[in-house]
Amino acid sequence: MTLAMGAACAPHASFAQRPSSKLMRIGYLDTSSARIASDRLDRLRAGLRDLGYVEGKDIAIEARWAESAYERLPDLAAELLEQKLDVIVAAGPAAIQVVRQATTTLPIVFAASGDPLVFGFVQSLSRPGGNVTGVSSVGADLSYKYLEFLREAITRLSTVAVLVNPGHPGHAVYLKNIQTAAREAVRVLPMQVASAGRIEVAFDAIRKSRAQALIVPGDGLFFSQARRIAELAVQQHLPTLFSTREPVQAGGLMSYGPNLAEQFYRAASYVGKILGGTHPRDLPVEQPTTFELVINLKTAKAIGLTLRRELLLRADVLVE
Repeated sequence: MTLAMGAACAPHASFAQRPSSKLMRIGYLDTSSARIASDRLDRLRAGLRDLGYVEGKDIAIEARWAESAYERLPDLAAELLEQKLDVIVAAGPAAIQVVRQATTTLPIVFAASGDPLVFGFVQSLSRPGGNVTGVSSVGADLSYKYLEFLREAITRLSTVAVLVNPGHPGHAVYLKNIQTAAREAVRVLPMQVASAGRIEVAFDAIRKSRAQALIVPGDGLFFSQARRIAELAVQQHLPTLFSTREPVQAGGLMSYGPNLAEQFYRAASYVGKILGGTHPRDLPVEQPTTFELVINLKTAKAIGLTLRRELLLRADVLVE
C-alpha cells in the first residue's frame, strides 16, 4: 500500500563510506524503553555494518533512553553531548526536539519522527537546512485510513476512544486530525494517559463511555505498555488500532503505518554520509513510501469479532 513518495536512502554498497582511521562517536537518544531502544539500535547497527563500519574499530555508539519519562530527556541529551560525538541519532519527536534545542552544530539524524515539518525540525523535506535531517515516519495524515479500517471491522461504528499522552509534542495535532476525519459521523473521545499507572484509569473510562474501538497513536509510553494495553482491550472485547505492527504482534487487533523498525536501518545511510563529510542540510528527508495493514487473527477471535473477508484480503500481514 503506497501513499507517499520519498527518496529511498536504505544502505547499499554504492552508498558505503570508507571508514576513517579515527574512531567516530555516534550518540543515540530514544524516548522509549530499553527493550524497544535495543531493537531499534540493532537495526541501526545492521545498517552501519552494511556500510562497512565496524563497531569498536571504526565507530563507537553511546546510547541513552528515557523509559517514556520525557522529563529525563534534557539530562540524557546533555550526557550524550559531553561525549564529543560526531553525530547523534534521535528517536521520537520529544527526543528530536530536545536534542535540536541542545545543539545547533552537531549533526542530528532522526527516525520515528512524526511529521518533521509540523514539528519544525526542518525547513523543507528537500532542503532541511540547519543541522537536522533523517527518516520521517509520516508521509501523509492517516486518520482517514484508520477510521476506514475501523468502519470495515465494526458495524455501525459511532464512538472511538483515542489515547493521548499530554507530554507528547504531536498528540494534540494527531487528535485534531482524527476528529477532523471523523467529523460528525463518529464521536471521538480523547483519553489522557501521562504515565503507565493511568492506563487502567483510561480503560475504566473507556468502558463507561461504551466506546466501540480504541486508537493508540505512536508514543514511547504506549509502545512500552503495548502488551498491557492489548490485554486490557481484550478483556473489554475492545478492537484496537495502532500506528505500527509491534503492538499488534503483542496482542493488539490492527495497525496501519510504516515499518518503523526498518526506518532505523535506513537512518544508517544518513549517519554514514555525515561521517563521510556530507552536511545534514544537503541530505533530503526520506518519507515512507509503503504503509502496511497488520491484523491479529487470534485477537479478533478472542474479542469475538468476525472480520470481513474484504478487510482480510487488504491486510499485508496476518498474525496467527
